[in-house]
Amino acid sequence: MNKPHPQVRLLIVDDHPLMREGIAAVMQQQPDMQVIGEAANGVEAVERFHALQPDVTLMDLQMPRMDGLQAIQAIRKQSPQARLLVLTTYQGDIQAWRALKEGAAGYLVKTSMRASLLDAIRAVHAGGRWVPSDIAVDIARHAGDEMLTDREVEVVRHIAQGHSNREVGALLSVTEDTIKARVKSILLKLNARDRTHAVTIALQRGLLQL
Repeated sequence: MNKPHPQVRLLIVDDHPLMREGIAAVMQQQPDMQVIGEAANGVEAVERFHALQPDVTLMDLQMPRMDGLQAIQAIRKQSPQARLLVLTTYQGDIQAWRALKEGAAGYLVKTSMRASLLDAIRAVHAGGRWVPSDIAVDIARHAGDEMLTDREVEVVRHIAQGHSNREVGALLSVTEDTIKARVKSILLKLNARDRTHAVTIALQRGLLQL
């Protein structure tokens, strides 16, 4: 008589209850998986992880109190062997790169969960990695690019909100010339034609979440 395979013990972290319920419902149909806990934000995620010690944690990125990247960092600091799979609405390579850099073993966009979630969980649980091929290609393509500074990201965010250079300068308490210099740097780093193009690229790559 064959022994049943041990179940993968899962912690689901997402600030949307319906998303957690939907994932849990899928897991209930898998004989090799068991949901042992849920969390609605990064702070709860860290607490539940340490209390429950799940085999795999499914981690959203955009959450209140503490975001997913911060939670991954906190969990991995205490438990370097933790296996975390990011589930997010953001397909940008920058978000994926940051998550993997912080120690996530996988990155899955929620729109592709139906086709890939179970395989991704099993791969991460087995000690592997899971990164969709299109995101992996984008990460490789931009591997040598110079990253925007936090200040430059802030400038792009204000531009996306419709502010002129002068208005952005006033909001950030710097001169208009300083903002013009930052915009020039932003365009160069993002290989953008103009301010609007820079915002589009920033959104596509996950630098901005509006």
